[in-house]
Amino acid sequence: MIARTNPNSTPRLILASSSAYRRELLQRLQLPFEAIAPHIDETPLPGETPDAAALRLAREKAAAIVARHPDALVIGSDQVATLDGAQIGKPGDHARALAQLQTMRGRQVVFHTALCLWDGREGTHQLENVQAFVTFRDLPDAELDAYLRIEQPYDCAGSAKNEGLGIAILERIDSSDPTALTGLPLIALTTMLRRAGVSFFNQQ
Repeated sequence: MIARTNPNSTPRLILASSSAYRRELLQRLQLPFEAIAPHIDETPLPGETPDAAALRLAREKAAAIVARHPDALVIGSDQVATLDGAQIGKPGDHARALAQLQTMRGRQVVFHTALCLWDGREGTHQLENVQAFVTFRDLPDAELDAYLRIEQPYDCAGSAKNEGLGIAILERIDSSDPTALTGLPLIALTTMLRRAGVSFFNQQ
C-alpha cells in the first residue's frame, strides 16, 4: 500500500536493496515498503565510466525485482565515489580505509548516487544521477586512524559515514539533495514517486 486514501488500488513499494542505510532513509517517508535484495552482478563493464556504472546498476537492481513482482513500484539505487575521475571502492578493512582517507584528505571526492524508480504497472522507469561533492579535512594520520577505530566504516565507499562521526572529517558537502550522500536521494525519489501517483499527505 502507498496512497493512504485507497489501499485496494495502489501498488506495493519495494526497495531493491539489502542496505540498512537505504532502509533507514526510506522510512523517513512514512510509506509502507518491503526491502528485497536484487542479487545482481555489480562488476563494472569494460570501459564503463563510474557514473554510467551507477546508473546501469540502479536500473538493473530495480529491473531484477520488477521481473519477480510486476505489480510493484520498485526503487533501485547505486552509489559510486570518484577521486579525479577514478572510482573509490569500499575499503573492507582498516589498512585500506586508512590509505583511502590519507589519499582523500584536503581533496574533493564526488559521490554519484544513481536512482531508479520502476513502475511495473506501466512498464516504465525514471532514472537520475544525483551528485554530492565532498571535501575532506586535511587531518593527520593519528586522527584518521582514531576515527576508523571508533566507527569502523569499512563497508562505505570513501571510508566515512557522514550520518555518524564521519561528519567530523568532512569540511564541506555540496549537493542538491543532502540524503544522496548516505545512499538514497530522497528529494529526487519523492519527485519520482509523485510522478507515479503517490501521495504523501492524504489523511483519513
